[in-house]
Amino acid sequence: MPSTAPLATTSWTFAENYVAEDAVLAAARDRATEVGVTPIGTGGGAALRFLASVLEARAVVEIGTGTGVSGLWLLRGMRPDGVLTTVDLEAEHQRLAREAFTAAGFVSQRVRTIPGAALDVLPRLTDGHYDIVFADGDKTEYGSYLTEALRLLRPGGVVVFDNALWHDRVADPSQRDEETIAVRDLTRLVAEHESLVPVLLPVGDGLLLAKKEWVAEAD
Repeated sequence: MPSTAPLATTSWTFAENYVAEDAVLAAARDRATEVGVTPIGTGGGAALRFLASVLEARAVVEIGTGTGVSGLWLLRGMRPDGVLTTVDLEAEHQRLAREAFTAAGFVSQRVRTIPGAALDVLPRLTDGHYDIVFADGDKTEYGSYLTEALRLLRPGGVVVFDNALWHDRVADPSQRDEETIAVRDLTRLVAEHESLVPVLLPVGDGLLLAKKEWVAEAD
């Protein structure tokens, strides 16, 4: 039995909006609505910024640029010399994201936008180089993103998946559509992985984080 009662909607809303968004983020979110993109929620974005700040992240990979909402949160937590590498199928979305980054005062050298399918782009990135891999792309590819993230992350780095509760469907075993099954399988893989330290945060639509453990080298 849980030790506390389920969170009331008013408390969830209060927590979700505890860190407010500014005009630049609001504009990026409005553009997302206009082009039919669903960006990370405010609570999830604040968690990304916090994580990037705690890790003093210098190199981050983002799967799913959208119109720049999550990228803005990540950049605001990263080191001043940090570079965000962000991948998206839609070049037009990335153009809108670059406008948001510029409006927020980030110079172009801080962001590397790569148009294309994530599973085509990720294998070309450097092994063990990244502090964070953030995935908000095709849910059916989440398991493959995890495989790539384990290669890309440095020891101590963190992989993050948005929509880890997938509209309340993951926790409902009767839901058997392809995307739900893929996200559900991911949560199991992460929980059982020997080299990961996981946590599932009930912010937004669920945020799954896992730290890549340091492994001692063999003599």
